[in-house]
Amino acid sequence: MTAPTPTAPATAGPDATGPDTTGQDTAGPDATGRGTGPDATGRGTGPDTTGRGTGPGAVRSGQAVVTGIGVAAPNGLGTAAWWDATLHGRGGIGPVTRFDATGYPVRLAGEVPGFVDEEHVPDRLLPQTDRVTRLALAAAAEALDDAGLDIAACPPYGVGVSTANAAGGFEFGQHELQQLWSKGSRHVSAYQSFAWFYAANSGQISLRHGLRGPSGVVVSEQAGGLDAVAQARRRLRHGVRALVTGGLDATVCPWGWTAHLVGGGLSTATDPEHAYLPFAERAAGHVVGEGGALLVLEDAAAAHARGAVPYAVVAGCAATFDPAPGTGDPRLRTAAELALADAGITPDDVDVVFADAAGEREADRAEAHALAGLFGPYGVPVTAPKTMTGRLGSGGSALDLAAAVLTLRDQLVPPTTGTDRPADDCPVDLVTGAPRPAGAAPLRHALVLARGRGGFNAAAVVRATD
Repeated sequence: MTAPTPTAPATAGPDATGPDTTGQDTAGPDATGRGTGPDATGRGTGPDTTGRGTGPGAVRSGQAVVTGIGVAAPNGLGTAAWWDATLHGRGGIGPVTRFDATGYPVRLAGEVPGFVDEEHVPDRLLPQTDRVTRLALAAAAEALDDAGLDIAACPPYGVGVSTANAAGGFEFGQHELQQLWSKGSRHVSAYQSFAWFYAANSGQISLRHGLRGPSGVVVSEQAGGLDAVAQARRRLRHGVRALVTGGLDATVCPWGWTAHLVGGGLSTATDPEHAYLPFAERAAGHVVGEGGALLVLEDAAAAHARGAVPYAVVAGCAATFDPAPGTGDPRLRTAAELALADAGITPDDVDVVFADAAGEREADRAEAHALAGLFGPYGVPVTAPKTMTGRLGSGGSALDLAAAVLTLRDQLVPPTTGTDRPADDCPVDLVTGAPRPAGAAPLRHALVLARGRGGFNAAAVVRATD
């Protein structure tokens, strides 16, 4: 077999539809509101004890609401631990520990802490799963538990899975190739046939929880987490009740490291606090991380009927593709405009932007100018909490979406760490130093942006709930 790269622009799996080539879904605005204030549980102390608000408000079938969140991130395993670390600016980037990186030019990574495989994955699954699938199983279990969704009470084919993964099971694949080269083909695991595959996460989650509805995987690198959520949102409009959706990647192994080094754009800094500096004058590349987030995305009417209180509404989604190099301008701004139109709002309605934040000067300038063109220079608060985790492949934009949801719940914008102030040619109002609370008006809408290698752009709008 040939080594899959973490940037393959393709879709695969039982439903290989990928992102919508129209670049947009269609849905109008709805009644919105929010709960306030985090507490020790990480769920908030708003108008009801769930921390999500007073109820789903006006609902209609086909509207997509987030009812559960599961996280495996370098600065926290589990949603509460990760969100507390994120609000307090505690990062998870440090020296690589999953393999000996002393001979490599890049020796920092964001690794998920305290993850004991046996605590999250049944023994029988350990021989047939890669690390990324184990992280995905843990995040899915947390998200479903958080949502309180009784799968047995749902229609037999009413709950599905739509995830994103850009690299497949890199570490599993590396081990089996080493077995092949050193011992021969009889020593290669039969599980190699699927454990390396991009769709393994969706498949194992489906099997583990008995989710027999439409399932699939999206492969669009950093944009994948948002593209998977957009795919799940479309499924809700076709009558599916709920989906587990989002993205994760895990490539902190020698084979994965080689692919990242060939791809370029990595920071060679050795100080974890200043290795990844998006929008800064000193920006010189990003840090690779592992993990991501999975959400339970549910039909609003179905969620209301069972008494669930959603975190937020996924109100708009869009995807665009850049033209070939040298033939036109990047289309990240277009993706943002389409997502806003899909949500039925204007740039003036956006309260915070979660940036892609490449950490490379040219890419940062391009994103900053896209934001300035849409909102005006310094026209909207911008944040990039991924500075605490590194760029997580498909998991990065899914984790940003989870952060956007909790930002609306808690009325606090998490900070960007490392970068003290943006460069003069990056005119963005970057949130740094400490969380920024809502001003005179509440935070109602957040825009999440992502770019994947190969020209992928994705954008999503989340709206606060009542």
